Amino acid sequence: MAKLRNIHMQQEWKRPIWKTAALLITALVTGLWSNSPSRIEHWYSTGLYPFTACIQRLFTGWLPFSLGDLFYAACVLYLLFLVVRGVRRLFRNGVSWRGTGLLGLKLLRCLLVVYLAFQLLWGLNYNRKGIAWQLQMPAESYTTAELNALTVELREKVNSSRKQLGDSIHYAGFDSLRRQSVRAYVLAAAKFPFLKYRQPSVKASLFSEMLTYAGYTGYYNPFSGEAQVNTHVPPFYLPYVICHEMAHQLGYGDESEANFVSYLVTTTSNEPLFHYSAYYDLFNYANGELYMRDSVAARSNYRALDTLVKQDMRAARLFFSRYRNRIEPVLKFVYGQYLKANNQPQGIDTYEAVTAWLMAYRKRNGGL
Repeated sequence: MAKLRNIHMQQEWKRPIWKTAALLITALVTGLWSNSPSRIEHWYSTGLYPFTACIQRLFTGWLPFSLGDLFYAACVLYLLFLVVRGVRRLFRNGVSWRGTGLLGLKLLRCLLVVYLAFQLLWGLNYNRKGIAWQLQMPAESYTTAELNALTVELREKVNSSRKQLGDSIHYAGFDSLRRQSVRAYVLAAAKFPFLKYRQPSVKASLFSEMLTYAGYTGYYNPFSGEAQVNTHVPPFYLPYVICHEMAHQLGYGDESEANFVSYLVTTTSNEPLFHYSAYYDLFNYANGELYMRDSVAARSNYRALDTLVKQDMRAARLFFSRYRNRIEPVLKFVYGQYLKANNQPQGIDTYEAVTAWLMAYRKRNGGL
């Protein structure tokens, strides 16, 4: 009997161990293969990924709701179910090495499957050459005087674009902005062919208010291929956010690059609100960095803003202050660690690094 029991236990462990080992080896090979930006850029980011991403958007774009939001909600509920079931079994059967070991292998396999799906569906883009290689425009260091000159130019552009909108901003609705964003990408692709965007799949998040409490204006879902937008934020944020999330759909994983692509697209648009949305965000990034170097110059730039721009800034501060909570900094820290783990050492500050791309672009073209 003991011999039969040992054979049964060996057979019971054999398949889980082999499955786990196969997934682990695949994950390690994937990680090693992704260490070459040239390889990722050629074979994945401009090779396989555009094809698979278009297929994803083809299947999700026609849905009037966010499939990705529902997917994440289902995952959370399923995890809660597993926890409750595990606790009940623990109280009923007690702790056993066999059960704990098999459960540990199962959890490890689940994590490996999620990791591989994430990497193959989108995550490998974090290791690509990216916008610097496509535009032959590496980001370089710059002086405080150069930063102030860039900020002054952004200040003038945010002032002029705000005046074009009149006293109050007319918001035609998310669907209208989504269509205008797609058209903006068409115009941008005429100048930058690598920005060609097909099969739109841009959705208003079902959990926009929750995203606001978490401090996020949008996110990209690599498992559904959808660009999720927090439609709860002030409307002048939306065009820049939409185009930013669409940039992620094109394979730009780095947040500063997605911000820069959004700048290229929104400023190519024929819509004044798109211009204002971009320059509003970019001015805040640049002037915020300038404040850390020269607070006098930064304050001077703020004072020179148009009254309507200042009014929008105050309204935005008031809006976001209503959603400030103790959980938001924790979520931002966790997301910052995620970015650092994915080739973005600046963490959450990667968004602000768009200033370096603007500086390089300005130097090359003699202005924005």
